Amino acid sequence: MSHFRPLRTRIRRPLAEKLRLAALLGLAAPLAACSGVDRVVTGSTGPNDYRTRHPIELKQGRADLEVLPEVRNGELDTRTRAQVKQFAQDYRGNGSGEIGIALPQGGRSGGEARSALPGIRRALAAGGAHGYVSVSYYPVANPTLAAPVRLSYSTIVAQTPTRCGQWPNDLASGSSTIGWKNEEYWNFGCASQQMMATQVADPRDLAGPAAVSPPDSHIVGRAIDAVRQGKDPGTAWATQNSSISTVGN
Repeated sequence: MSHFRPLRTRIRRPLAEKLRLAALLGLAAPLAACSGVDRVVTGSTGPNDYRTRHPIELKQGRADLEVLPEVRNGELDTRTRAQVKQFAQDYRGNGSGEIGIALPQGGRSGGEARSALPGIRRALAAGGAHGYVSVSYYPVANPTLAAPVRLSYSTIVAQTPTRCGQWPNDLASGSSTIGWKNEEYWNFGCASQQMMATQVADPRDLAGPAAVSPPDSHIVGRAIDAVRQGKDPGTAWATQNSSISTVGN
């Protein structure tokens, strides 16, 4: 009878392993079902973002400035001179190539623009723009209206490819469920995107930050000297507040 014992031992061992495997699989099934809960995606709301509908794109374009110059005693007026000088400074920082000057042709504005051209050139030089300047002319449709002098240079510009004020769907329509969805309407965010693209000083800042400027050596040296002398290296800011009751007396 002893020769049957090894046979019974060989039969019981695979059965025990099968029971343990079945138990492990039974425990793993609920865990596998729970692991996919955070990855469930519903189709009730789709991707709807104003930055996707109205993206700001960086393109190679031209920066423009229109001025209405006046010549007084042979000199360019103060307002136009300051505008052209700032335009030249912007060209030094962000522009490239030649600076274009388009003068109106015909009417009183044409004669005023030709007389102001030397002053415009001097204002460009005062602003640091010493490159090549090309002069062209454009026809004036109505000579009785004031026509500007147009300055431009090549640079990177920020623009939105879409046009604001478009309403492809009726928000209050009762014939469809479009107005009942919890989604942004198509024109939402368009004005904000265009305003940001217009007002940004350097469009390249939208693509990435500029390099960090070097520290002020004078401020750093003053702080080090204060530490060596045992003084507080911080800066004390003194403020003086006025009483509201005394303002205007």
